[in-house]
Amino acid sequence: MSLPRTPLLSVDCVVVDAGGRVLLVRRGHPPFKGLQALPGGFVEIGETVEQACRRELREETGVRAGRMRLIGVYSDPRRDPRGHTCSVAFLTRVVRARATAGDDAAAAEWVEHWSRLPLAFDHAKILADARRLLAKGS
Repeated sequence: MSLPRTPLLSVDCVVVDAGGRVLLVRRGHPPFKGLQALPGGFVEIGETVEQACRRELREETGVRAGRMRLIGVYSDPRRDPRGHTCSVAFLTRVVRARATAGDDAAAAEWVEHWSRLPLAFDHAKILADARRLLAKGS
């Protein structure tokens, strides 16, 4: 039996510090090179989406995720210009952490007013959904 052609699976991580700032990376490669984005990337064979989220966050920013909450699944076929991807997005909070750019991130920084920035992919939507989740006290 041959496997069907399906979307690629990715993860995105919303990290919020005690001051309400969000951790963003500046993309070092296309698509959206130079724009800010959530830490994240593709799930590797043999890992869960939770493991992938923790790995990508650590590789791109040096920050370790604590308890993670599911924000949602984002599957718009147009969300990534490289092709159809489905992303599972998680929320984690940290009291304080020093972020250092790594892997394919050109920069990593804590941003207070993220809603004023142009963000890569559908990350503004993911962040808005995370904000609603935080407002519910979840």
